[in-house]
Amino acid sequence: MDYRSDFINLYNRFIHREGADELLKYLLSANSDFFVAPASTRFHLSKEGGLIEHSLNVYNCLTEYLYRNKVKSEYNMHFTDETIAIVSLLHDICKMNVYQKSLRNVKDKNGVWQQVPSYEYNDTLPYGHGEKSVYIISGFMKLTREEAFAIRYHMGFSDTENKQNVSAAFEQFPLALALSIADMEATYMIESRA
Repeated sequence: MDYRSDFINLYNRFIHREGADELLKYLLSANSDFFVAPASTRFHLSKEGGLIEHSLNVYNCLTEYLYRNKVKSEYNMHFTDETIAIVSLLHDICKMNVYQKSLRNVKDKNGVWQQVPSYEYNDTLPYGHGEKSVYIISGFMKLTREEAFAIRYHMGFSDTENKQNVSAAFEQFPLALALSIADMEATYMIESRA
């Protein structure tokens, strides 16, 4: 699969607001490792290109969730294709430029220590997780309040955030809950089985 092309095609197809072109240019520039970064240091998609693959998985999970009849009719959740693309494709932009290739020691099946490729986390802009993604995106284009809260709280209750804030965000901004569900589905159901 060509995740880079898939991402760029979805981005160009759906994201058209002012500043979107500049953000994509930045992601494609030498100042960004967005398209080659892993999604994590050792867990889900800890491999080159894992971040872009994860972003696309979240897009697919969110799209499928939001197009369910019950979600549309009973939960009254209706979002534009642009909003869906922004929050899912860019929710983890905060992971850009924070992973460095390294080695770590692990025992093989015979109990012998081996050095294996790994990643270390080194964040030179320690602004949090979801809030850092909102911050980076907002430097290029304006987010709606719903989009900003969805990205900010996409980690849901698994983050170190005050649980009351997470609950309040999910109640006030249903897209935050939907994005959190899509992120967890991608991480734990799709990527942990890959």
